[in-house]
Amino acid sequence: MESLYLLIPLSILIAAAIAIVFWWFIRSGQSDDLEGPGWRILQDDDSIRSQDEKTRHAAEKNPD
Repeated sequence: MESLYLLIPLSILIAAAIAIVFWWFIRSGQSDDLEGPGWRILQDDDSIRSQDEKTRHAAEKNPD
């Protein structure tokens, strides 16, 4: 019974902290677009083309 005097306020504080973090998470837009970055990786071709151009340019400079 005596431990409840400690555990109940402690659980209320933890629940309040979780609620505040969840509110901050929603307000800052962290969960607005969960699928966008995954699709962006699949549709990103610019890095491959720029790497090929750099390799070709380096090969033209160094004929070895």
